[in-house]
Amino acid sequence: MLPAMAPDLTPLPFMKMHGAGNDFVVIDRRAGGAPVTAALAQAIGDRHRGIGFDQLAVIETDAEVAAKLTFFNADGSEAAACGNATRCIARHLMDEAGLAALTLRTERGLLPAEDTGDGRVRVNMGAPFLDWSDVPLAEAIDTLHLPIDGDPVATGMGNPHCTFFVNDVASIDLETDGAAIEHHPLFPERTNVQFAQVIAPDHLRMRVWERGVGVTLASGSSSCAVAVAAHRRGLTGRRVTLDLDGGRIEIDWREDGVWMTGPTAHVFNGTLTADWLAGVA
Repeated sequence: MLPAMAPDLTPLPFMKMHGAGNDFVVIDRRAGGAPVTAALAQAIGDRHRGIGFDQLAVIETDAEVAAKLTFFNADGSEAAACGNATRCIARHLMDEAGLAALTLRTERGLLPAEDTGDGRVRVNMGAPFLDWSDVPLAEAIDTLHLPIDGDPVATGMGNPHCTFFVNDVASIDLETDGAAIEHHPLFPERTNVQFAQVIAPDHLRMRVWERGVGVTLASGSSSCAVAVAAHRRGLTGRRVTLDLDGGRIEIDWREDGVWMTGPTAHVFNGTLTADWLAGVA
């Protein structure tokens, strides 16, 4: 029997970023290094004993596009899509290479991104999934009207979303209601939950509960899902501005996919120490 390999306790560099308050730890593995495990992601995500984040993103090399991205939620589970992290990392890589546009690979697919100036980036998050089996849901039902109190809409954006349209988002008990819906049996992979209020035909106010995370100040894929759901319900056009707890995001549902534009911020760089990593290992 071969002896177990010792864990890699080399100090681990990271970047802290956020998009409209939706915050991320980013680990760049293009030069190699130990893989990021679910246990490591969960430990880093601890806001008291680690760093804290809504999502962790890992950058890796890709032979065909600028980079490949993998995402983890704060509970260590993987996420196929994270729109705000994609925008933040796209800006970092565009600045690094002196580019105005590039493409990134995620489990969601190939996502083109463009620098729009003033620290803002737009990314094409791809076409939404509107059929029950693609969201996915547990049974064949109409995604535009789910049989859940509040008559929500289901949308897939690489991860599942459940959107409620309400008269006043400020009155919603997001922690209680979001947590309950995340684990609803209609969503076998759990779901992100949004509560949205129509301000105008091109303007929404929304709040977000993310699966595996909890209450977040913003969510890119949730913003895309809400905009799609609102248009399908006939509440808005295909271009909308969304005001979230952490800032403003703009969505444009085009023929080639759902484009999302918003702010990016690279907050600081840091290093996880060998002593701390030994505690995780």
